[in-house]
Amino acid sequence: MTTKCLCLTMVALAGLLAAGCAEDKAAPTRPVIGLSVLTLTNPFFQEIADNMQKEAAKHGYDVVVVSGEFDAARQQNQVKDFIVQKAAAIVLCPCDSKAVGPAIREAHDAGIAVFTCDIACLASESQFVVTHIATDNYAGGKQAAHALLEALGDTGGKIAILDYRAAESCLLRVAGFKEVIRAHNRGGGARVEIVAELPCGGVKDQGYKAAEDLVQAHPDLAGIFAINDPSALGARAALEKADKDDQVKIVGFDGQPEGKQAIQQGKIYADPVQYPDRIGRETARIIARYFEGEKVPPQILIPTGLYRGKN
Repeated sequence: MTTKCLCLTMVALAGLLAAGCAEDKAAPTRPVIGLSVLTLTNPFFQEIADNMQKEAAKHGYDVVVVSGEFDAARQQNQVKDFIVQKAAAIVLCPCDSKAVGPAIREAHDAGIAVFTCDIACLASESQFVVTHIATDNYAGGKQAAHALLEALGDTGGKIAILDYRAAESCLLRVAGFKEVIRAHNRGGGARVEIVAELPCGGVKDQGYKAAEDLVQAHPDLAGIFAINDPSALGARAALEKADKDDQVKIVGFDGQPEGKQAIQQGKIYADPVQYPDRIGRETARIIARYFEGEKVPPQILIPTGLYRGKN
């Protein structure tokens, strides 16, 4: 081999080695957890994501966060993307508790462990979910009812519910709420009548529209239970516009900063407080425990606390 050829060969080998090193450096060194949340427009889900990322990093995982934005089809496509990316695990806050089933099955069939947080799967594919981590929403709904009864005092009256039936968590809140109202009415206290249940989408603008419709249909309305802070704040704005804000007591759900501020200002009476930071951390921890070979529970529920103006 001539000196010139030898030099060219050495340069080529050096280039290949450099390229190989570059590829090794670019290749992911940590397993990835894919997280698809209901929406990132609600700070509650952003807090879940932030805390999951921080806690997962301690256990050697990266978390990729995407938002379904209330669209079950979009969320299913996000799951497909995580499968292609060969995620170690997928965590879902379902956009629709029933429609999420096929996405869970697809991930399971691809050999990827699936977890849910905050909102559970209500389809038959829930059998493929390793662990569900969430607020104890049923107990939280009962807390909300006790708070609204407290706000109404001895007068009782007509009340309404702003719900979001696509989410299992909200179904549980409403179920717990109704149980307490039924028990109260059986107990002989001032009667409380649920005169309407309207969808609010869990967002401000729909909460506003629902409350606007409520006070037109029921001018003597005394109270509203809204399934989260955004819908409660939307309802409050509608009541202010209708000059009904002193008449109608509102109890929300979440206890996020904006909700707590409204409670401090007397705009909302109370909130069962959720702890999205704990949900995020617990989800990351349970995934780490699962991959360490530990037997993990099928469900972890985190109790709510009640936040009132006097707090």
